[in-house]
Amino acid sequence: MKHTLIALTALIAPLAAKEPVVPDKSGFHLFNPTPRELMREMSTDRPDVTESAYTVDAGHVQIEWTLAGFTRDGREETLTLGETNFKLGLTNWLDLQIVAPLYTRIRGGAEGFGDLTVRAKVNLWGNDGGPTALAVMPFIKLPSAADSLGNDAVEGGIIIPFAAGLPGEWGFGAMAEVDFLDDATEYIGSVTFSHAIAGELGGYIEFVSVWGEDDWAAYLDLGLTFGIGKDVQLDAGVNIGLNDAAEDISPFVGLSVRF
Repeated sequence: MKHTLIALTALIAPLAAKEPVVPDKSGFHLFNPTPRELMREMSTDRPDVTESAYTVDAGHVQIEWTLAGFTRDGREETLTLGETNFKLGLTNWLDLQIVAPLYTRIRGGAEGFGDLTVRAKVNLWGNDGGPTALAVMPFIKLPSAADSLGNDAVEGGIIIPFAAGLPGEWGFGAMAEVDFLDDATEYIGSVTFSHAIAGELGGYIEFVSVWGEDDWAAYLDLGLTFGIGKDVQLDAGVNIGLNDAAEDISPFVGLSVRF
């Protein structure tokens, strides 16, 4: 019997060792930050349209910039510089975000600061491990844009992002969004697939649909990410319109930093 127990222990021990140990991080908050050794892998809401299902660790700051973005739709061209998403971890499952379009210029038209958007991301599960993760993100847009860049209306909506790991070390994300606009309701759906390419270089492909009251726009998005250490990520990509209702093309470059 003794030899049998020893043999069973030898078989079970390696299996048990493979089970990840998830630390209890429920006691960390804005004024009691998560220690760096317990912080999860950096996850950003850019560069793809599909938002991340993971929040910023409690007491930490993450800033995500569109350094430069350009959109062409027919003869209309729009330049965006420095659009910033400032993110603050409030608890282990909640962060606050303020999105500020610092400078937008429409060729031959208006230019200046855009509308502020305030968002909160609530992770429902999977923040610190597991095969899937889900979050809910309510948001509100405040009319702060320069003349002719906004509609002077308060608008809002809700975003539901989902993440999962796939075989072959592929990452999968999906998102459903409802925007309650001043004079209409808009629906956005997306799916994205990501994979490492070489070292810290990764890539993604994404499909996005936008349904309005009278039209439907479809996009194919492609991009690259490059990690520098644990707290810095560079990115570049392009969103390509697939039908007449979609904007023709939108290339961009960006940067994300975590503190």
